[in-house]
Amino acid sequence: MDHVVAPDVVRETLAEYGAMTRAAMQAYFPAAEPGPHLYDLLADYPRRGGKMMRSSLCIATARVFGASIDDALLSAVAIELMHNALLIHDDIEDESEQRRDSPTLHALHGIPLALNTGDALALLSMRPLFDNFGRIGPRLALSIVRETERMAWESAEGQAMELGWRRDNCHNLTDADYLTMVLKKTCWLASIHPGRIGAMIGTRDSIDLEPFIRFGFFLGAAFQIQDDLLNLVPDETYGKEPNGDIFEGKRTLMLNHVYRLSPPPQRRILAELLDSARAVRTAEQVAWIRALMEEYGSIAYARGIAHGLAGAALHEYARIFDCLPDSRDRQFIRGLTHWIFHRA
Repeated sequence: MDHVVAPDVVRETLAEYGAMTRAAMQAYFPAAEPGPHLYDLLADYPRRGGKMMRSSLCIATARVFGASIDDALLSAVAIELMHNALLIHDDIEDESEQRRDSPTLHALHGIPLALNTGDALALLSMRPLFDNFGRIGPRLALSIVRETERMAWESAEGQAMELGWRRDNCHNLTDADYLTMVLKKTCWLASIHPGRIGAMIGTRDSIDLEPFIRFGFFLGAAFQIQDDLLNLVPDETYGKEPNGDIFEGKRTLMLNHVYRLSPPPQRRILAELLDSARAVRTAEQVAWIRALMEEYGSIAYARGIAHGLAGAALHEYARIFDCLPDSRDRQFIRGLTHWIFHRA
């Protein structure tokens, strides 16, 4: 497929499958009490929008292997509900201020209500998986529940790694450390799980799922590094706090690179700054760290790794999908490897 066409195919598919998933998701938001303290909050993040990459990848993969949209839709809804639940928790843990161009849920309603809402939204994500039993049969539906449990554990382990590094003020982290964390925290939910679930649905659970870990890792890691870069160089469409990752002390590829290349005096200052609470970290200190990233070429370094990972994702894509008939869904999956660098 011509790479020039890919962005249009990706945008159109995200819009179509995203709209379907959002419409189906609405049925799972109860109109009940306590509304102002729970049920109104449940729908907040999902209704703010989002790119819908995860649900669309699930549906497209299922269709590539011969399933209908309806067979994949409930699983796509479950993925989006879990994604939004984890966003609420992430924002609390990171002390983030913005999500999708609006204040975070805990900034609006306080940590206790936001935390409870994230818990409830994670529970709610199980309902479409239970509804799958009637749609695609109990054997396949149960396999998807088990896959979902694996994804949730991988995500929790990755989040623990990142939070632990910040709590313990860890330094000397390698690229391999970062990529292992991203494999778990980002890739399983963003790209591995949706691809595996879609393939399970499309083949009635008769395909080797291991190649989807490789493809999903390369795609998801490139996506995460690009997201980290956008945090440093945001455009008008960026919906989160600029330089928020530095304020939060996240051990991104760029921050780890700066620490490795800095001389001992700068390392000591970096360690002291990163050991302080976010609330006392100043804009001037963040700007100093950001300038070091430019000075040591950390941004270009991370960008190069992201593009290399996207190239590896294309290689794994070919091994999985090139034997299948061409279709818009297949083009969409391939196009994601380009879209992650040009997404709005």
